[in-house]
Amino acid sequence: MQLTARQLLTIISEAALENTLLRDIEELGATGYTITDARGKGGKRGLRDATWAPHANIRLEVLCDVEVAHAIWSALHERYYDNYSMVMYLSEVNVLRPEKF
Repeated sequence: MQLTARQLLTIISEAALENTLLRDIEELGATGYTITDARGKGGKRGLRDATWAPHANIRLEVLCDVEVAHAIWSALHERYYDNYSMVMYLSEVNVLRPEKF
């Protein structure tokens, strides 16, 4: 079994940005993604629960190579970090079938 390193970029943000973020990440080279509803509590924005649309969050995960991950990271940080609730983190993961990512 051959494993290949890829990047897992996780973006947690306001659900209202979903369509905009999807457009952005695809334009920046993402070939796929996974979206799940997210809720939790942060130090600055307080409790975010998904029961009321204006407070709903999503978790957007992208498996990609390091260049695409950095392009997405930089663009989203520049465009949204100052005005929206957003957290991003990057992890190196190993995948099977690396041609998919």
